[in-house]
Amino acid sequence: MSSRAERTYLGDWLWTVDRLLLAALAALMVAGLVALMGGGPPVAERLGLPTFHFVNRQVLYLVPAAMILVAVSFLSLRHLRRLALLVYAAGIVLCVLAINFGPEIKGAHRWIAVGSFGIQPSEFVKPAFVVLAAWAFSESARRFEGAILAVLLLPITILPLILQPDFGQTMLITIVWLGLFFVAGLHFFWMIGLGGVALVGVFAAYKLLPHVQERIERFLDKSSGDTFQVDTALEAFAKGSWLGVGPGEGTVKRILPDAHTDFIFAVTAEEFGIAACMGLLCIFAFIVLRGLALARRNEDLFCRFATTGLVLMFGLQACINMMVNVHLMPAKGMTLPFISYGGSSLLSLALGMGFLIALTRRRPRSEMLDRLMPGPARP
Repeated sequence: MSSRAERTYLGDWLWTVDRLLLAALAALMVAGLVALMGGGPPVAERLGLPTFHFVNRQVLYLVPAAMILVAVSFLSLRHLRRLALLVYAAGIVLCVLAINFGPEIKGAHRWIAVGSFGIQPSEFVKPAFVVLAAWAFSESARRFEGAILAVLLLPITILPLILQPDFGQTMLITIVWLGLFFVAGLHFFWMIGLGGVALVGVFAAYKLLPHVQERIERFLDKSSGDTFQVDTALEAFAKGSWLGVGPGEGTVKRILPDAHTDFIFAVTAEEFGIAACMGLLCIFAFIVLRGLALARRNEDLFCRFATTGLVLMFGLQACINMMVNVHLMPAKGMTLPFISYGGSSLLSLALGMGFLIALTRRRPRSEMLDRLMPGPARP
């Protein structure tokens, strides 16, 4: 017989996690399935697949994604860093293999084929990179080696992405790294310098890579190329107005390419209205602001930096996708977190949010003091 006053392992988890954050993530997952029921069937029918092919596969991915999120959220800080290191190393190796042996899709080698499934390793590198960079920046406050590692992590990570090429993920990771550098106490002078280097990189990509130049010119001047996707997405917003035409009643999704992935936000706008899109935007904003508030309260530098980096990456990815849908940015091929179809994206987001839930858990002061006490750096 055990006392009812004693907490079980699961009960202790329920008392220490941030339940509002967990509820917001669950709401996004459910909203993603509803949105995919509208955008997925027309694309499946165009490809000669069963009507609910993408919906069924998303449910298939959602089960292990939820298990990953919950399992990772149980980890201690030390085990969380070790898992991040393992995922990062495996992801970088797979990115290199994808460059040399992966199939070419839309001019890029980003995928590793595993039977009928495909894995995009760069998706899993992102959350692991944030955790490792946060750990390096937190150690730099005490050791110079931490600062060196924090600086070296960026080129090691983005070089395989540039070679694939995947400039959307490269840009996202670089911005998050700059954000962590700023939070870690980087002087504003260095921010200007690093921003200048990033602009030089964008200009070089524009000059040297034809597809990058084409996307930027098409964004700035519609007459310079085919703008069918963006024009169709904007038409979906206009047809849906505030309340939408009704679930399953949309017509733009029948001709809109990538209606189940990159442009699912536009499909949602047509069927459920701009009001529903604003609701999704509020959920994304709540997750980001809640994460930043929890990071601000945390006394541990590693938890503070990692939480900030993860919610920054999550929010930026959502913003980029939504801005592309309303023609505020050139197309990036970036999914809307937990809404767009995609197994690699869903599983990596679950991993990242599992890290976030674990980092924001309320912990005994003894565990926090163990991190704050000076001693040898532990991965």
